[in-house]
Amino acid sequence: MILIPQFMGVLPFKSTPSVRFYLANPTQVARRSHPTHPLNILKTESAVKERYAAGAHAQEAALCCPVDYDPQYLKVIPQEVIDRDYGCGDPSKYVRPGETVLDLGSGTGKICFIASQVVGPEGRVIGVDMTDDMLKVARDNAPVVGERIGHSNVEFHKGRIQDLALDLDQLEAHLRDHPVSDANGYLAAEEIAAELRIKSPMIPDNSVDVVVSNCVLNLVDVAAREQLFREIHRVLRPGGRAVISDIVADEDVPQELQDDEYLWSGCISGAYREDLFLKAFEDVGFMAVRVLKLDKEPWQTVKGYEFRSMTLEAVKGAAGPCLEQGHAVIYKGPFKKILDDDGHAMERGKRYAMCGRTYQFYKDHYASEFEFIDPLTEISADKAELFDCGETRLRHPRETKGLDYDATTEASDCCSTDEGENCC
Repeated sequence: MILIPQFMGVLPFKSTPSVRFYLANPTQVARRSHPTHPLNILKTESAVKERYAAGAHAQEAALCCPVDYDPQYLKVIPQEVIDRDYGCGDPSKYVRPGETVLDLGSGTGKICFIASQVVGPEGRVIGVDMTDDMLKVARDNAPVVGERIGHSNVEFHKGRIQDLALDLDQLEAHLRDHPVSDANGYLAAEEIAAELRIKSPMIPDNSVDVVVSNCVLNLVDVAAREQLFREIHRVLRPGGRAVISDIVADEDVPQELQDDEYLWSGCISGAYREDLFLKAFEDVGFMAVRVLKLDKEPWQTVKGYEFRSMTLEAVKGAAGPCLEQGHAVIYKGPFKKILDDDGHAMERGKRYAMCGRTYQFYKDHYASEFEFIDPLTEISADKAELFDCGETRLRHPRETKGLDYDATTEASDCCSTDEGENCC
């Protein structure tokens, strides 16, 4: 047997932290050495559920950091929701009217209820959480908020954010009628879960305009994180975006802190390193990944490791083939050279050929960084040839104007003021 010390609580918290000892058997030691061990995954999820179930009944300050929400949206939200909802940012401020919004780890529903007011009656808001106590608070208060704002467009589902196809409410309804009493029943339940994912997905493919989340992604076990980011990408429509607020670390979090269930469930030791958080979105195909907000001061510091709030945006690329339609872009600067998510390296001031799909994506998401040059005569999609997006090439002005272009014009009044006065 091995005696292993374990800190209780969150550092720094007292000058002398309390310490307990427990007997570690070989299975426990192996689990600590291998974070993706199945027992570790289950224990991580259980610790998170227990911590947040308790947080649904009594406010726990350690689960959130100060956030300034727009007070006009808080007026209609019951105090019970506000007191029991935890986060580190406000992704709802980036939501737009009429959108379909998915909130991952929606808790008692505060972000959902704010987004409900922003998207309006034409929009839709979906909350997903796995904690029954949190869901009860959210569902009980949804009619109250709906009556106060004059429309009801919020729904809450029980599910795991790394498995957005499986509606746990539907699975539980089946299990109530078909209780599992042996191995055959367990295997049958697994088949039902697989069938539900396909025939009745909780969140279908390409069905959401924006995915938001507030200090939840870092609670997911390391072994399930790639699946989590792929699920976010799956449910978004082409051109849709993820706006995520979460806690990030300035350094790699050591294994000894990751093994502390209290620190993990407190949104601390499961934090991504700052740059790797952005890369996780890039790795599953997101584009235009950018930091919207990074707190200067850390929320907490543990043994010299700083943890602070970050809000980022990541965009799902547009669908469709790359077509040659004569478009070009000029990178305006200030950097000498840039590299986009498709591997296009561009120097400032030069004209580069772009396929129609990428050209529109640039217009939608990089409008201030580029000048956009439309062809004199645009080639329709049905007549356009395929464009090789695997290379970056310059576009001669004659490609845009046309090889036979020979116009001669009078001097334009390009220096006229907005009021129509000539400044020459």
